[in-house]
Amino acid sequence: MTRQQLKNSSKMLKKNCMAKHSVTEDQIGSIEKGKFVEERPVMCYIACIYQMTQVVKNNKLNYEASIKQVDMMYPNELKESVKKSIDKCKTVSDKYKDLCEASYWTAKCIYEDNPKDFIFA
Repeated sequence: MTRQQLKNSSKMLKKNCMAKHSVTEDQIGSIEKGKFVEERPVMCYIACIYQMTQVVKNNKLNYEASIKQVDMMYPNELKESVKKSIDKCKTVSDKYKDLCEASYWTAKCIYEDNPKDFIFA
């Protein structure tokens, strides 16, 4: 898939998770540009996206599932760099018992590691 196809395919996920966690486009619309609003509904929105893309197993972020999703969904030119960022950030979630917080800080870590290749719903 191209970057745009990936974005288009995530529109339904975005819509569902926005409604589920009562977040606005203002709160979550610029995550991909590095604007992470540190509020619980935003954290849980990120967790919702991760759950719907099947990178959450047993209520925890799953490294292997994340790598598998990148292999399946991401454009070839982004796969290696995104997998490196996931690898670099894979222990971030260990610091949090709460899936919403773990998802938020992991996504932020991945963005900060490589803003250019970061894609988020």
